[in-house]
Amino acid sequence: MPNVHPLVVGFLVALGVGLLVGIDRERNKGDGPAHQAAGLRTFTLASLSGATAMAVGDEIVLAAVALGMVAFAGLSYWRARDGDPGLTTETALVLTTLLGGLAIKQPEFAAALGVVVAVLLAARSALHRFVRSVLTDDELRDLLIFAAAALVVLPLLPDKPIGPYGALNLRTVWTIVILVMAVGALGYVAVRVVGPRYGLPLAGLASGFVSSSATIAAMGTRVKAEPELMKPAVAGAVLSSVATVVQLAILIAATNMPTLQALWVPLVLSGAAAVLYGGAFTLWALKRDTQKHEAQGNAFSLTTALTFAAILAVVLLAAAAAQDRFGEAGVLVAASVAGFADTHSAAVSVASLVSDGRIKPPQTIIPVLAAFTTNTVTKMVFAVTTGGRLFAFYVIPSLLLMLAAAWAGAFFA
Repeated sequence: MPNVHPLVVGFLVALGVGLLVGIDRERNKGDGPAHQAAGLRTFTLASLSGATAMAVGDEIVLAAVALGMVAFAGLSYWRARDGDPGLTTETALVLTTLLGGLAIKQPEFAAALGVVVAVLLAARSALHRFVRSVLTDDELRDLLIFAAAALVVLPLLPDKPIGPYGALNLRTVWTIVILVMAVGALGYVAVRVVGPRYGLPLAGLASGFVSSSATIAAMGTRVKAEPELMKPAVAGAVLSSVATVVQLAILIAATNMPTLQALWVPLVLSGAAAVLYGGAFTLWALKRDTQKHEAQGNAFSLTTALTFAAILAVVLLAAAAAQDRFGEAGVLVAASVAGFADTHSAAVSVASLVSDGRIKPPQTIIPVLAAFTTNTVTKMVFAVTTGGRLFAFYVIPSLLLMLAAAWAGAFFA
């Protein structure tokens, strides 16, 4: 709105915030002697009061007006204390006053916060039901761990290269750890939201975001115990590799986007091969009734994420040392060896070398696919040792098909 005076814009935003929050409070303030004191008009006036205070004075005048609202809110709560009304309306009233003042200086930010406040107020019943009935104790603990990792640990880590060869950036490493936890949690949430109807295939896809190798081993173990679940277990094992490709793309993109641009064809072809193969087994499995599989346990594996961080750090050091001594061939050897344990850490390490200017994006294709190849060997070993010959007979062709598609994408793209 380039032709409108900024003060007018600020007051319009303050008016909108007051009306938006006030509408919800008006609908929920109740009737009769026990009704809440603040409704649509009160919240609108409170927001405009904050805007006026900031317009005619400064932060000190706004603070005085806000303190007056605090006193009014406290009096309102004291009068209705016998009915246990809670502090939501009173807190929202003070916050709306401050948002009105903020609208004069930063109208866009004030408008966004006003919408967030209105959504939180309107979603009262849904939020209470989610916290009390849906969220489990394990999930709450995982949420707190994730919040601590993202909001406490990450800001404290230095954002600069350290260690031998300047190969380690602690903030970059921890950011990848947070992404590993986040992607694993998203897979877990998918199972919780969709429900157990799709059984082992969906569980395998979700678990693959944590560890595809571990998922294949778990599915093989399940088949050993219940051979009648062969088809859905194979579908889950194969679809876990789809998660591997998706997570690999996400982590590479977060580390270095030009590396993803160099690898997108092999990744897309490999993922498509897994989707087709796993989808065929999923449709085959859904034709008959099978035991359902509930999402249980933790939303993500903290041990897996920390192990990933350790592997990533070791691979970064090894790759930097090998690249410094042997050039591009050293990176290939380091990535190949790391791939036996985890494709993602090797790929992220190689992508980090691009970010540091040690190699060019096209030079990452062979090392990343080498890690992908050695990791496929690990998965095949898990399939044979845990699920037996028939399970391996179904799973290994999908792994080889994915591998062939990836290398074909690298050579013919």
